[in-house]
Amino acid sequence: MSRVAKYPVELPQGVDVTIAGGEVSVKGPLGTLKQPLLPSVTIEKEGSSLQVKAVAGAVNAGAMSGTQRALLNNMVIGVSKGFERKLTLVGVGYRAQAQGDKLNLSLGFSHPVVHDMPQGIKVETPTQTEIIIKGINKQVVGQVAAEIRAYRSPEPYKGKGVRYSDETVAIKETKKK
Repeated sequence: MSRVAKYPVELPQGVDVTIAGGEVSVKGPLGTLKQPLLPSVTIEKEGSSLQVKAVAGAVNAGAMSGTQRALLNNMVIGVSKGFERKLTLVGVGYRAQAQGDKLNLSLGFSHPVVHDMPQGIKVETPTQTEIIIKGINKQVVGQVAAEIRAYRSPEPYKGKGVRYSDETVAIKETKKK
């Protein structure tokens, strides 16, 4: 069995979990998330915690039990606290501005880049060089952050571009004659 799946998923106050019809639904103060239940895994509710167990004899049951437990834990954290990802713009003239569900980026191209946010994702720009992406679904928050970073990923000589706030860019030395 997976080592991850051995640990129960603790349910904080105000979070409700429903397991029905091959689907797990987690409802909390920030919203509701749904996830299909894997056939090689069973979920048991024990008081204020969930226990994920592998079905005996199923293919990859051990690995899938750990995956299902991690997905469940992320859903519980998402509907109770939410997830956020911070990006930083490094470079002269690089700017970001949030307007509703759109993010306007000026990244040194001949045209401005407009990125539409998916449903359930909020974007904030406290300063012109900082972007904060918030949401309840960890996968979607990370995907949106990766898409924005991909517009102008950090280059290795000056470090200019869009980077995660906790990312370190290894700066290369230029060629010498």
